[in-house]
Amino acid sequence: MIFLLSLQPAVSWSHPMPNTVVLLNVHATRIDAEVQIPLNELQAAFGHAVNDSSAQLVARLGSPLRTYLLQHLRAQTAGGQNWAVSVDTLAVQETQNPINGTYRELRAIVRLVPPVGADVRRFVLHYDAVLHQVVTHKILVSIRQDWANGQLTEETMVQVGVIELDIVNNRIPPLTVNLEKGSVWTGFRAMVELGIRHIAGGTDHLLFLLVLLLPAPLLVNGGRWSRFGGARYSLKRLLLIISAFTIGHSLTLLMGALSLVRLPGQPIEVLIAVSILVSAVHAVRPIFPGREGWVAVGFGLIHGLAFADTLTNLRLDAGPMAVSILGFNLGIELMQLLVITLTIPWLMLLSRTPAYRGVRLTGALLAAVAAVAWVVERVTGQGNGVSKGVEQVTYYAPYGLGVMAVIALLLTWRMKRKVNFLFSSR
Repeated sequence: MIFLLSLQPAVSWSHPMPNTVVLLNVHATRIDAEVQIPLNELQAAFGHAVNDSSAQLVARLGSPLRTYLLQHLRAQTAGGQNWAVSVDTLAVQETQNPINGTYRELRAIVRLVPPVGADVRRFVLHYDAVLHQVVTHKILVSIRQDWANGQLTEETMVQVGVIELDIVNNRIPPLTVNLEKGSVWTGFRAMVELGIRHIAGGTDHLLFLLVLLLPAPLLVNGGRWSRFGGARYSLKRLLLIISAFTIGHSLTLLMGALSLVRLPGQPIEVLIAVSILVSAVHAVRPIFPGREGWVAVGFGLIHGLAFADTLTNLRLDAGPMAVSILGFNLGIELMQLLVITLTIPWLMLLSRTPAYRGVRLTGALLAAVAAVAWVVERVTGQGNGVSKGVEQVTYYAPYGLGVMAVIALLLTWRMKRKVNFLFSSR
């Protein structure tokens, strides 16, 4: 069953040292900017040993640092009206670079609010922190999140300009930011696409559902899985399980995105892996026959909390969040429906053949191995060869699906041919 899944590669983004980076999150009525300043560059301009002595920096120099930033950062409308600027939080981030050693930066969250009636998507940014003293310094300004324009994560981040010294005129020109208008439809469509990508890369979510569907076409006899129960019986059970899982994860997706329910991420991820293991055991031998719908709802509630983390991390305002919940869930359902539509016909055909027992047990065993590996990884926080192998295998999911389709058609043809031969020989 692992071959039925797909996984998209992650995109990483690294800090372009030693320049300042300004990341803008565009909202309907304000802009939240994350300013990342290298401490070694800030030390030369600020006049304090912020890099040589960075321990408890915010506690020691938080107030002067805020004042310094407010003196060197402002925003205006095209007509020259000043925006309201405030520095919300300060923090020091430290990383180890194998080439340059320890790298420290100050991260400040700055809120920019335009005057009443002014367009939040068009403004002039004046920024010369560090640059007013270190003339080789540069400020790279990017849009990290712009929901109305379809930009949701750093994967879609767009650089809008660079603030640097104009050597010819010996001045630091401001940066004019002029964003496209954007719309609710663009934001909604981006959330649908994000939901599709999320579930496409959510190997564990799809694996749980597919393994739970493995024995769905079969009858139970004497505490064991028996023969194919017929098309109507199978479709009824398949639809019940799919609908139950959808109801479960949609409910907690909504509650989690609205912050009505919040649980730590690690236990949720562990329980998701456990849900796959339980489904795998059930696929080998029925442990809750006739109650698959309730199990799908229960574990769907857990999966939904994991989905909700993606939305809460976007930190959207109420209006965009409401639209995003709908779009994101729609994307999840569309991708889930696609995978099921491409898989179920072949499972239905295979379940009519004697070979299905081997398919079912093999799929359950592979899923159980993957689930145990994920449990270990998520409990310990350390990766392992099996979990990494699962990620590698999922790249070949479309080919595995094609192989399963060919096998299903071949076995069905052979079975019909055998039946026709028996009838013709009488």
